[in-house]
Order: sequence, then structure tokens, then C-alpha cells
Amino acid sequence: MQTSTHTDNSIAPPTFDMTESAAARINRLKADEGKDLRFRVAVKGGGCSGFQYEFVLDDAAPSENDTVIRKDGAEAVVDDVSLNILKGSVLDYTEDLAQAGFLIKNPNATARCGCGNSFSVTL
Repeated sequence: MQTSTHTDNSIAPPTFDMTESAAARINRLKADEGKDLRFRVAVKGGGCSGFQYEFVLDDAAPSENDTVIRKDGAEAVVDDVSLNILKGSVLDYTEDLAQAGFLIKNPNATARCGCGNSFSVTL
């Protein structure tokens, strides 16, 4: 298992990062559940644009093929295959009058569907 901890004074940018808003929401979800859960981010085949993001809370320990991103006490676990597609991306959490949810700001996405959960990349 690889571990990445974002700090503002790091020289190289992390492969995958999360905003303070995402970290706060993950911490809130864990507190509401009252269990030691991990937030997992994955990229799966499917959706109208070819790939889609998957967000899951579970209690499975990270494997040696996972990378754990930490910020403000929150953890996001990403498998190696997904991490390759998410390189340079940021996990965010937004709330507005119309909706609330996690989203990925992925610079590798070449097309997105209207909901923002399905995307395509050129590998």
C-alpha cells in the first residue's frame, strides 16, 4: 500500500488530491456511521462516455495495490488502475441549491456527460 499525504509545502504535486471540503464531508460521513470506514474512489467502465466514477464507504483494509490519500484526518483509498486514470485529479465535495455530492476534477477527461459522473479519456 502506498500512502500520500498532501501538505502545502510539498515540492511535487500529489498524484491524486482532495479538497478541504471533500475531507470534511468524508469525516462527517464516518462520524455519522460510527464505524471505522474508508472512502474509496474508483474508475469503472460504463456510463454514457466510457468511464464512470464510483464512491463507496466500506470497512475493508487497503490492499498493497491501493494508495491512501490523507487530508485533515480523512482518507480516500484509490486502486492502482483507477489512480492511473485519475493522475492529477482532485476529489471535491460541493453543495448548492440544486444538488450536493462528490465530484472529480479530472484534467485527463476529454469528454463528460451532462451529470459529470461519466467521462472519457485518451490513454
